Amino acid sequence: MAASAPAAAIVGASGADATLEAQTLMVLKRSGAAAGFCSGVVLSQRLVLTAAHCVAGAADTRLHFRDASGAPILAAIDRIAIHPAYRAGAAERRERSIDLAIVRAAQPLPARFATARLSTREALAIGERVRLGGYGVARENAAETSGVFRVATLATRAPLSKILLWSEDGAGAGAGACTGDSGGPMADGSGAIVAIAAWSAGQGRRGCGGVTQGILIAPQRDWIERVVDALSR
Repeated sequence: MAASAPAAAIVGASGADATLEAQTLMVLKRSGAAAGFCSGVVLSQRLVLTAAHCVAGAADTRLHFRDASGAPILAAIDRIAIHPAYRAGAAERRERSIDLAIVRAAQPLPARFATARLSTREALAIGERVRLGGYGVARENAAETSGVFRVATLATRAPLSKILLWSEDGAGAGAGACTGDSGGPMADGSGAIVAIAAWSAGQGRRGCGGVTQGILIAPQRDWIERVVDALSR
């Protein structure tokens, strides 16, 4: 079961990763008067994998990136597939939930975006390093720090799960996901995407800088491949 709140952005120490950045963009959604943003992983020039809580209807979801001149682009979505086991508010009800969605861009993404390689590994070892990437905030509750791609190296921690990847900053510097990093990639040492960020927590009332939780990719490969096939037609 996923924990209590959507993942927030990468806080704490961060660095650069050109490979992950080329596979990642922003996902924006609107719900009534409210708006939110997340990250997403490129599966093809039309398809992006993200967290299910990051999307609304197709008319209210957009992909965001910058063109070659640096101008912001809001790319329209024409199809969305949400994992059938996703349950909004599952944490409060202590239900099992698979927080994944795939969106299809109405037009192909620019050629500079690279297709991510998805892992077939069912589990990672405790202490194994993963690279988390996303466009979230660099400081909690500081929206002005979002929109820049950042990465952090985390370490897998207990409990081991067939659904979730739990991780934390092994150096104890407080790095981890925060607002805007949901849907972002979590890659192993080979560069394969092993999980999609979905939730974070911090110390006390903080929501970031402690535990980062992701949805493991390998156990959901069948669903991902079926949806990619259907949306690619």
